[in-house]
Amino acid sequence: MTTPLSLLSGRVWIYPGDPDPAAVKPCVAVVADEAGSTVVDAGQSPAHARLVQAAIAEAGLPAARRVVFTHHHWDHTWGACAWELDEIVGHEAGAALLTAEAALPWSEAYLREETAANPLLERSFTARARAVDDWAEFAVRPPTRTFADRLELPGGIEVQHVGGRHAPDSTVVGVPDSGVMLLGDSIYPPPYHLREPGPAGEEIDLPLVTALVAEGFDWYVDSHSEPWRPPSS
Repeated sequence: MTTPLSLLSGRVWIYPGDPDPAAVKPCVAVVADEAGSTVVDAGQSPAHARLVQAAIAEAGLPAARRVVFTHHHWDHTWGACAWELDEIVGHEAGAALLTAEAALPWSEAYLREETAANPLLERSFTARARAVDDWAEFAVRPPTRTFADRLELPGGIEVQHVGGRHAPDSTVVGVPDSGVMLLGDSIYPPPYHLREPGPAGEEIDLPLVTALVAEGFDWYVDSHSEPWRPPSS
């Protein structure tokens, strides 16, 4: 049974993530538009992408025209190869990283070899092995359209590079007519294998949170928790 999309606000719909942290399956947002919907993040695998596609069709929304990557990490980009799109939008730094990753020999054997060489990768690479059910059909797809600072997409969608501790290419996506900002993982600490030991290494990026809340949106959506409103809303 397909998990349905839920309407958050205006024309922004959310396909929920998996609450189990071990699944590493973030939410995916859909900005509905009669000219073709914009999907924010591609899903963490082709199977995840297909679930989102089925939910879009079930909700009667226009098919996806583009995907915007909030950053290059696998759980936000590995579903891209299952989408039929006009364009994939991403920050130029993430495009370079994904182009390099696209050349790697992704497979269960490769994941095992890399985990043996660096055990800190075990959490991420175990989740990747579970997520991809057919490596023969899998490919990493870099953005086809890049930007450096800001980009406005059709329908008034605002794409902004914010960087931060989690990823150098972290990007937020604002939908002003719906009062929603999609944060990706921008406010999170670095990935597990790159964190400093101790509580400080697990802290969210509070200065960035403060700056983004100051933008005045009604809803904020980070990828691995429920949508939230700022205190003044």
